[in-house]
Amino acid sequence: MATKNRSTRREFLKTTTLKAATVGTGLLVACEHGYGQGRSGQGRSPLPIAPNNPSIQHHRNRCRSCGRCRVFCQNTTTMFGQHVPPGEEACIHCGQCTHYCTRAISEKYHYPAVAEAIADPEKIVVASTSPAIRVALGEMYRLAPGTNVEGKIVGALNKLGVDHVLDTTFSADLTVMEEASELIQRLETDKSPLPMFTSCCPGWMRFVKLLYPILLPNLSTTKSPVMMQGVLVKTYFAQKQGINPARIIHVALTPCTAKKAEILLPGMDAAGTVHNQSALRDVDFALTCRELAYLLNEGRVDFLQAQNVPYSSLMGVGSGAGMIFGNTGGVMEATLRTTYKLVNGTHPPADFLALRPIRGWDSVRQASVDLVKRKLNVAVVHGISNVRPFIEAIRTGTLKCDFVEVMACSGGCIGGGGQPITAATDAARLKQLRISALYQHDTGQKVRLSCDNPEIKTIYDEFLGKPLGEKSEKLLHVKRT
Repeated sequence: MATKNRSTRREFLKTTTLKAATVGTGLLVACEHGYGQGRSGQGRSPLPIAPNNPSIQHHRNRCRSCGRCRVFCQNTTTMFGQHVPPGEEACIHCGQCTHYCTRAISEKYHYPAVAEAIADPEKIVVASTSPAIRVALGEMYRLAPGTNVEGKIVGALNKLGVDHVLDTTFSADLTVMEEASELIQRLETDKSPLPMFTSCCPGWMRFVKLLYPILLPNLSTTKSPVMMQGVLVKTYFAQKQGINPARIIHVALTPCTAKKAEILLPGMDAAGTVHNQSALRDVDFALTCRELAYLLNEGRVDFLQAQNVPYSSLMGVGSGAGMIFGNTGGVMEATLRTTYKLVNGTHPPADFLALRPIRGWDSVRQASVDLVKRKLNVAVVHGISNVRPFIEAIRTGTLKCDFVEVMACSGGCIGGGGQPITAATDAARLKQLRISALYQHDTGQKVRLSCDNPEIKTIYDEFLGKPLGEKSEKLLHVKRT
């Protein structure tokens, strides 16, 4: 366990977030190089962030009242000023404003509570890492953009005192199994409307709830990988490890501020239902990529000197398909790989493992995908401002699709609101380097289909039964209301 001689939260924030200083462990917090700081003295109201917003917060004592955050949210994120249901805030929790105004807006910090849990000998801390942070965290330490530091993340967390480090690419594979099965069921039975939209992005989920509730039946009922990982950590993992689930503190390490809201949603306490413990949540805390660096720094862990350590063998092994979940188009491509095999009983051809029409940087990408027994019309959309015209085309019938992936953030999860802050002029290039790194990792894997992951086969054999089965529906799916 790292030394407990930690700086106070106020002192730590003063030396990092507020001053953008380079601290002793090599951590770089690029707070003076974000999307714009605004000018003081203009006297305009800032973006109205509710005190109970679960994902982001406004630090009024740092605010210059320039009002540019409101303009950014209205024109770029396209949420401020929207009419939403009574009692709701016009915010999808995407956290892109934390990149734009790095001075006065930040994520809601969970890392101090995680530090306390690590220091508590009665708690078993389990951390699960999302694909996108492993190719971005290195930027906080001046490593080349796109550097894959997953081994160092595990080693650093072990040194900090985290008991188990798992890989969320495992549950990304599980998401593919459930989502591909659901897609096939919709195509074959006509019980649910098409197109089916992906459900991994909580920012997109909230966008639908606030502005397009008519589309709720079109959303896949599968939980996101983070939430699947959470419920299985406190059921399957706890059972296999002989741990009382009430002792587990499960921490999701993500690129996303919206995950902080997602972990609080109804239905994200399935483990508590299983164990008849109403206070038991599937995920206790969600740390952004930035917060992970803050946590390691506060624990005096030298990340650059951390040893490369493998993930746990249980819920720590994912396929190449699970890895590309971090990219725009990655969820679509991963799901189609397994859909092809489930439909045809054979592996897809080599060119199916690099679906070029789905990949790329265009805000909307469409393709007709040949599954041999039928063709699917699919589409990929990234950046929430691009979603409205696409949805209107679907609703008016001018665009026909069977399956659609939507990611609220530009570039997908690799461009999440909790990722390292970069200069606006360099943001697209850095995102594309992160994307390339995840695709490169996928290409180098022996297992590139989620359905071929032996750990996935084991969990269905030993615990879940089958995709869309009774237990899978109970633990891995949620009603869209």
